[in-house]
Amino acid sequence: MDFNMKKLASDAGIFFTRAVQFTEEKFGQAEKTELDAHFENLLVRADSTKNWTEKILRQTEVLLQPNPSARVEEFLYEKLDRKVPSRVTNGELLAQYMAEAASELGPTTPYGKTLIKVAEAEKHLGAAERDFIHTASINFLTPLRNFLEGDWKTISKERRLLQNRRLDLDACKARLKKAKAAEAKATTVPDFQETRPRNYILSASASALWNDEVDKAEQELRVAQTEFDRQAEVTRLLLEGISSTHVNHLRCLHEFVKSQTTYYAQCYRHMLDLQKQLGRFPGTFVGASEPASPPLSSTSPTTTAATMPVVPSVAGLAPPGEAALCLEEVAPPASGTRKARVLYDYEAADSSELALLADELITVYSLPGMDPDWLIGERGNKKGKVPVTYLELLS
Repeated sequence: MDFNMKKLASDAGIFFTRAVQFTEEKFGQAEKTELDAHFENLLVRADSTKNWTEKILRQTEVLLQPNPSARVEEFLYEKLDRKVPSRVTNGELLAQYMAEAASELGPTTPYGKTLIKVAEAEKHLGAAERDFIHTASINFLTPLRNFLEGDWKTISKERRLLQNRRLDLDACKARLKKAKAAEAKATTVPDFQETRPRNYILSASASALWNDEVDKAEQELRVAQTEFDRQAEVTRLLLEGISSTHVNHLRCLHEFVKSQTTYYAQCYRHMLDLQKQLGRFPGTFVGASEPASPPLSSTSPTTTAATMPVVPSVAGLAPPGEAALCLEEVAPPASGTRKARVLYDYEAADSSELALLADELITVYSLPGMDPDWLIGERGNKKGKVPVTYLELLS
């Protein structure tokens, strides 16, 4: 108990000394040890990294989960070390409502059939969104969160220790400065005419006491300087590790972009397939006597506005009023052919189109009057129309 009381009293004295030193520095009544410019730059960069990491983390969480209540619920589950329950995405919920509506309104009607097709696409979109959220959370959010909850807390702790060591060092400097001033005053030679002999003895005794105080202050200053230098080196190493943090976050950012690219590519492919399927449904928006997908070269605004946009049809090869071109009779131009890499698998809708396999190389070219969304593709002795959106033109 006695030992604890002594330690408590010592800690209280140190805290009081630091508080006095800090207050005097704020009022400009005490000198402050300044850190070198490189160290200050490291501190600024670390603070900037922490602040922007927090902002990016919060906004990415909003992007992945716009519902604030759901984010709070997930946060509580994480703090309680419990598994976050599976949540239905908005696309999957919409698909469920559309499927139920089709079942009740009539799955054999044009509206019901369209609802079923759209529900299937929305279900695929919801599944792709779920995979994207899961991948982004693991590869991007988790590393950012680990930095804020792990590395940054360690850096903050060492910075607080460095601040305390600096206050101790400056307090020792101030104490030594006062002791030297008092020693110089005590060793001043008195006037023999005005000073009694008894005062010589007191003056010599005071001088010896201040000499001891100066020696003690110098010893404390050396210890404080050693502890400050050691803590400054530890903090410097941690701050220089921010460069490694940037490299790690850069890798995570690439992973995030990759997963986001995959997600949007899947959504684009699903919607293209849906649009293609809906374009084959007769009388989707207009009567059965109207074509479901009129030629894009048609200039009638009424027809264009009343018909749902679909992947351009085969009729886009020929201008209105002219017969469609026979692909077997079409010869490639002398110049203007290019190589293209296929991005996704494509199933030909009819004999005028060319089926594609992902990553294969084909030769493509365009013909006068042809729809700009389509090209003529050749693979060996096979020839047919191919959609531009499924290709990456190489040369």
